[in-house]
Amino acid sequence: MTAQIEKREIGNLILENIPEIPESLNKQLTHYHNTRDAHLADWLNRGQGLLISTRFGESAQLHIVESPSATRQQATFFPEPIFSASVCPAPGANGFLFAKDVGGNENYQLYYFNLDTGRYFMLTDGVSKHGSGLWNRQGTAIAYNSTKGNSKDHGLYLYTFGEMPGERLLFEEEGYWYPIDWSPCGNHLTVINYRSINESFLYRLDIRNGSLAPILAKKDVACRGGFWNADGTEIFYASDEFSEYRQLTRYDVATGRHKAIAGPLPWEVEAMRFSPDGRYLAFVLNDDGISRLYFMNAATEEHHPFPGLPDGVVSSLRWHPDGKKLAITVDTPQAPADVYVVNLQDSTACRWTYSEAGGLDPSLFIRPKLIHYPTFDLVDGQPRQIPAFYFKPKPNKPSGPFPVLIYIHGGPESQYRPCFSPTFQYYLNELGIAVIAPNVRGSSGYGKSFLKLDNGFKREDSVKDIGKLLDWVEAQPELDHSRVAVIGGSYGGYMVLSSMAHFNSRLRCGIDIVGISNFVTFLENTKSYRRNLRRVEYGDERDPRMRRHLEQISPTANAHKITKPMLIVQGLNDPRVPASEAEQMLHAIRRNGGEAWYLLAKDEGHGFRKKENRDYYNKAVILFLQRYLL
Repeated sequence: MTAQIEKREIGNLILENIPEIPESLNKQLTHYHNTRDAHLADWLNRGQGLLISTRFGESAQLHIVESPSATRQQATFFPEPIFSASVCPAPGANGFLFAKDVGGNENYQLYYFNLDTGRYFMLTDGVSKHGSGLWNRQGTAIAYNSTKGNSKDHGLYLYTFGEMPGERLLFEEEGYWYPIDWSPCGNHLTVINYRSINESFLYRLDIRNGSLAPILAKKDVACRGGFWNADGTEIFYASDEFSEYRQLTRYDVATGRHKAIAGPLPWEVEAMRFSPDGRYLAFVLNDDGISRLYFMNAATEEHHPFPGLPDGVVSSLRWHPDGKKLAITVDTPQAPADVYVVNLQDSTACRWTYSEAGGLDPSLFIRPKLIHYPTFDLVDGQPRQIPAFYFKPKPNKPSGPFPVLIYIHGGPESQYRPCFSPTFQYYLNELGIAVIAPNVRGSSGYGKSFLKLDNGFKREDSVKDIGKLLDWVEAQPELDHSRVAVIGGSYGGYMVLSSMAHFNSRLRCGIDIVGISNFVTFLENTKSYRRNLRRVEYGDERDPRMRRHLEQISPTANAHKITKPMLIVQGLNDPRVPASEAEQMLHAIRRNGGEAWYLLAKDEGHGFRKKENRDYYNKAVILFLQRYLL
């Protein structure tokens, strides 16, 4: 019997069965909701300051920072957040390219913003999905990918600036293609044909005639990067052709020879960038979720780590035009993300932005501990170990063991990384909830074999990893195994729903954010440009045997097993996991007499990016946890 539904609207939010937010909770969350972070976009032309992304109003916008600790000067003022930005490198130019969508629909459009006039104009069609534009080294043209050809495949396009600006198609074939780097002469692009997390092909594209030349195009081999050196004789990339991990490789354009370099380093290369003069290569390794920044002399291949950064996640590598400084974003569990500049000459790191902690005491922010717990299968005769980050509250008083919130990342090929989360810190410091973020099988960062452990018919093996985490929780005296909740988004939402069905008696409640509830309907209804990529991971629903399997393991088929309360959160414009996935799960739970709260945002997509919506979402989650976990 379906319970009565109490429905109301607040702005762009539709609420079902969510109680009024107490004023005390509004006040308590004020500081946590007013933390702010800063992310690097690019150096300004001639290196005279940085372009960064940060939020002062409802959404993240672009700002200029002229020197370390300088006031942030806002450049863009849109209701929608800016997705990406890059500065035009042409001599005398003073502008940047940026990408923006509407309401979270991910149909990103490219714009050029003139800093001299403060005006901008759209370069793309206003309808299709476009990737971030890539400037050539002269600053006269950009390359990008777009679905404008058939709404399914990502073709490669060129937009030329100048007296007769305009767009032309460079290359179009089936699949997902995107540009990586321009050759110094401007006649070639390195491009990747991404087929799955385990398979991506790297090519050289001649923009004059659209011909392709393979650099690395082998079955079941994944690569990342594809950056030209200064004279265009070599291309550097990372691949897992000869290792479990993506290792740094240099490719000789004239001879076609490949050479692995920096071989002794045991971790995955996740980012790289050449200095403008080609002398140095900056690259980042993923060490069990922690970023390690390295610099390499391209001529000698000598490399060394840069030790002057806090443990966290390093991203957005951008060299200063003089080739002596590298700007980066650093995000750690104990501080909001900020922009740093590394100086190679004196091996120092200068912090350029100081993001606000909302008036909170940063010394109270808790760092996670990296743990490994045994799961159900064996590796070399020993139980496989699953990595997880464990945030443990500080014991303020002897009040018994801590309740637990298990956070499950999405993807599934993503990885939980130790970044700053004001909501995690609220759970820890205000509610006394321990947070555990596992990287179950199928997560990236642990080698290609680990990535494949949940594919196709092995999908529920990742759910078993959560069951074994519950065993680990039960064995810890400081944790209360009778009070455990699960939360996750996208694929993590599927994991939440499936965990609630499999381990209903061991969980108090679950929070599903934009989650997959039925793999068959998800594959049939996700945007067409994503469908084949997702079939590689989840299985092809057009195959009768796989279709039966996907239907059997889908949460909608097992909703009758869920008797504990659920909070379901969704964006109406989600192109990845359509809102119908949330609605059918909601109806299935309520049909069986289950308790379910529902939060739908009419102006959001795959997650909440606007501050007002995100703040309310956080309040709803906390109210839900207070009622059903605590």
